Amino acid sequence: MVYILAAILIFGVLIAVHELGHFLAAKACGVRVNEFSIGMGPCILHRTKGETEYSLRILPIGGYCAMEGEEEKSNDPNALNNKGFWARLFIFIAGAFMNFLTGFLIIVFLYAGAGGFYTADIVALNEGFPQEGESGIMVGDTIYAVNGERVYLKSDIPLIMELAGSSDTMEMTVLRDGEKLTRTLTKRIYQDANGNDYKAYGFTYGGVVEATPALRLKYSWNQTIDYVRLVRLSLQMLFSGSAGVDDLSGPVGIVSTITEVGKETEAEEGFGAAMQSILFFAAMIAVNLAVMNLLPLPALDGGHVLFLVVNSIAVLLFKREIPSKYLNAVNGVGFALLMALMLFVTFHDIVKLF
Repeated sequence: MVYILAAILIFGVLIAVHELGHFLAAKACGVRVNEFSIGMGPCILHRTKGETEYSLRILPIGGYCAMEGEEEKSNDPNALNNKGFWARLFIFIAGAFMNFLTGFLIIVFLYAGAGGFYTADIVALNEGFPQEGESGIMVGDTIYAVNGERVYLKSDIPLIMELAGSSDTMEMTVLRDGEKLTRTLTKRIYQDANGNDYKAYGFTYGGVVEATPALRLKYSWNQTIDYVRLVRLSLQMLFSGSAGVDDLSGPVGIVSTITEVGKETEAEEGFGAAMQSILFFAAMIAVNLAVMNLLPLPALDGGHVLFLVVNSIAVLLFKREIPSKYLNAVNGVGFALLMALMLFVTFHDIVKLF
């Protein structure tokens, strides 16, 4: 039960933080906020301060920031629709930024006590490795990229290799004395300690470096950017067909995954390690929300940004704005499709539980 509650709390906090981003940006830009709510459903507490009603609602599953002029045009000079391009852009992306920042800060917290970090340094070459030397690969080289994908963490390397499928060749860029060198490697047959043949590229990677405050921040940033890349790779796999409906998860599936991860980690390493794993998962979800919300799709923040840009171009070219009723209609359809997708994924998640 504790892990289910933790999962619900994570969703509630991340959505509330997202709306807080919009709220703070709106206030900074002088936009009238009619209501800022933490939670959803029936109101428990509310207080009006200035022009804004602050509400606490019974369901800890998010919140909202209701701005004047957000849904319909308003004559109020402090309405969202009466603010300039940059102010509105700032407000639209502020929610995603807060989610990204939250994910980054969670990682900073988790890495604060780290004693060291694994590196992507090459630590050994197999006997008979054909490309050893200055024109090839040397022990001490740092793997910078594999098949064009930047390596931020040691764990990136097997993931990127796996994406290459059954290919026996790999393009690898290494750092040596500050210089980037690109090499093409081919798998060949080697023998293990027992004399058995196996196929490999012929190098071993993964050193350890002692953690410093600067290095903790660097690895926190790399981990956060790595989560951004995971979203991109997941979308690529979805559109290419290498991932399908069974690989999608909504809130129910994520709660189930968090519960499973928590129980398994607690059984193996204890409750403290389980909570650390859940916090890593929370950071990944926070970054995921940030990236997904910036996709240029109706009803998402990225859709608002797209409409803002298109509308600004229309004003420059035709000296008139696109009527808001059309934008609202597109947003309405987009929202309906998004809800339909969420319902489908949620139903699929529930089916998978049984």
